[in-house]
Amino acid sequence: MSVRGLVKRFGGFTAVNSVSFDVFAGEVFCIVGPNGAGKTTILRIIAGVIEPDSGEVLAFNGLVRWGSIEYRRLISYLPEDAGVYRNITGLDYLRFIASMYFDDSSSIEDSVRRGVELSGLGDRVRDIAGSYSKGMKRRLLLASTLMVNPRIAILDEPTAGLDVVYSIDMRRVIVDYVRSTGNSVIMSSHNMLEVSYVCSRVALINRGVIVGLGAPGELLDKYNAINLEEVFIKVAGGG
Repeated sequence: MSVRGLVKRFGGFTAVNSVSFDVFAGEVFCIVGPNGAGKTTILRIIAGVIEPDSGEVLAFNGLVRWGSIEYRRLISYLPEDAGVYRNITGLDYLRFIASMYFDDSSSIEDSVRRGVELSGLGDRVRDIAGSYSKGMKRRLLLASTLMVNPRIAILDEPTAGLDVVYSIDMRRVIVDYVRSTGNSVIMSSHNMLEVSYVCSRVALINRGVIVGLGAPGELLDKYNAINLEEVFIKVAGGG
């Protein structure tokens, strides 16, 4: 996937300003920055939820038009504020999501089986989702996003608000998915430690502009820093 010159304005405010980057097959690409930096806006554009004012998203060798039904079937998107239907079971929720991607019952059930395994919920997947903890709901949502085997999974702050145990487990699921399928994940985060563990390459963004781009180790070496927080402070003009 190639993102070229994305610009998005909301009234007189420029949320994304001439953002460009590539995402390669088999990598976890992270967009990192503070709240309000433009991360969610970029992901929503890539997901086809909103249109940019200018620029373009080129994916699948340019054979699939951005925003088309075929494009949407090849990607999946997990918003930060996504929720589950409280009055159905986790299993029924997975089946509902699978039915939006597949037409035949065999493919739907295969997808649901993957979702159950990815969720790690065990027998509790048959319980009403309203009874789940926040961590369990987020695991179910991540499973529903990855079980359809998207060529590109778009994850907005997937571990936000979770405790250490759930966060580590979800990071493992994300990395294992990419390694086992060769597909790509684009995720946002403001957790620099998480990024160091999960991401193949990182785009550091501040006020809608990419201020640093590269593998975590490369950025540490380039800016003579001990962690990505220090890199960000240097490239964002804070030190």
